[in-house]
Amino acid sequence: MMDQPSLGPQWRKSGHSGGSGTECVEVADLQSTVGIRDSKQPRGPHIVVRHNAWARFVASLRTQ
Repeated sequence: MMDQPSLGPQWRKSGHSGGSGTECVEVADLQSTVGIRDSKQPRGPHIVVRHNAWARFVASLRTQ
């Protein structure tokens, strides 16, 4: 069986989310940006930031 090409962005949760399914943030690599959304509202709005802004944000969390 061949894999079907996916439609739309591939959203993912952090491995640190604990798998509880509550209060999670999901991110997706979009063409030249990163999408950020609330996992409880997958059809709701999302925020879009540039890759370098997301990388700086994640790096700042790791240093705290």
